[in-house]
Parts: sequence; structure tokens; C-alpha cells
Amino acid sequence: MVDRRRFLQGGVAGGAALSLAGTGQAAPPNPSGVAGYGYRRPTFAPGSRMLFLGDSITDMKWGRNERDRNHYLGHSYVYLIASRLGVDLPQAKLEFFNRGMSGHRLADLRARWQKDAIDMKPDVLSILVGVNDVGRSGAKGVDLKKWEEDYRFILDASRKANPKLRLVLLDPFVLRSGRLKNEDAWKQMRGEVDKLCGMVSQLVIDYKAVHLRTQEVFDAAAEAVSPEHWIWDGVHPLPQGHELIARRWLEEVSA
Repeated sequence: MVDRRRFLQGGVAGGAALSLAGTGQAAPPNPSGVAGYGYRRPTFAPGSRMLFLGDSITDMKWGRNERDRNHYLGHSYVYLIASRLGVDLPQAKLEFFNRGMSGHRLADLRARWQKDAIDMKPDVLSILVGVNDVGRSGAKGVDLKKWEEDYRFILDASRKANPKLRLVLLDPFVLRSGRLKNEDAWKQMRGEVDKLCGMVSQLVIDYKAVHLRTQEVFDAAAEAVSPEHWIWDGVHPLPQGHELIARRWLEEVSA
């Protein structure tokens, strides 16, 4: 039986050095370009409230009954981040909240921002949104002026409520898998997503936020392995795709 203390101290890094059980093969090199969990520990005030907002990629069936502590975070990258920081920073007693809503666009986030963001009084606010805006925009594309206006509205409102709020902004992303294997669908979606990524980059500068270039992360991972390994339908990550997001989130926030 593995000694409990040694297991907790060794963690994932220790396990990575092991051979693959039953195969005799050494663990292969990391193909995604995203490091594991050897990150510099971030600093948070004790009891900090960590809030994640977005669409179905964030949602992942989080339990609306938060008294059910087994299911209240869902099974997205939010759960993975919470689990890792809960192990590495137990003394911080961080609180994690998922307010992703499947199908939501940025305008939908704006409509519920007071209840699901301001009233939650977060200390760290992480936002991933945009792919539904692209998916429903059709041939005309996303109204970029309105999208930027809505994004600045929610960021301004959040910083007004808490001037010390730490912001983490994630780029929307897609991969050429599932229905996006179709060339026309891919060109349309990727072109619009790239425009939104550029806009997020500017917002990161203007609001001094942490930036997760998630499209770049998935592009590198897809080139190393295959798009279908990370995202099954062009939009929604598989478990390993959520792990990519979680690792990059921890890296960037720690930096």
C-alpha cells in the first residue's frame, strides 16, 4: 500500500516518472506542449471566491443544488482547477463557483451578470465565452462592435463592484473535428473565432487581466496528436481537452 504522506507529497509529478503499468514502456513525452502540474503556486487571500462564467464548456452539468457537494462544480475544467488548488493550497480555503450556462452567448451573460457575477462577490473572475456567438451568427458573422460593448460592460461592472478583482479571460476556440471537418463550416467558424480572440487580447491589455490563449493551446495539441483526441465535435472538449484548459489556467494565473 502506498504511504499516504509520500503519495500526497509526490503527487502527479512523481507518478509521471513511472512506467506504464503492464506495458514495460516508459511514459511518452508530453505531446500537447502544455506542462503538467509543476507550476509555481499562486497566491490568494484566505477564503478567496473563485468564479467561473461562460457557456456549456464551463457548465458541464454543474449541480444547481450547491448543498450537494458531490456535484456542485460539474465536470469541466472548473472541477479540475478546484481539485488541484484544493490539494496544493488547502490553507487558503478557496471557494469555487461555476456559473456556466449551456448555449449562452455574451449577451446572455450580460443579462444575468448582476445575479451570477456581481452578487457572487468574486475575488477572481474567469470568463470563457464566444463560440455560441459565432455558431449562431450565420453568414453575416458576429457583430463585433456589440460583442466588444457587452464584454466591456460586464468587465466595467465587475471592476466597479470590486476594484481589486483579478480577471482571467480565455479565448474562444474550435478545432477541425466533428461537423467542422466540413471545409466551409470550418473556415467560417475559425475566421470568426480568430476575430474574437483578437478582441480578447485587447481587453486583456485594457483591463490588466490574465490571458489564456486557449485557441493556441488546442492548435498545438491537435497538431501533435489529432483534433478528435481533444474536441469531439469541433467545439466541446473531451476530458483531456478540459485538462489542457485547467493546466494552462494554473500556469498563467500562477505566473
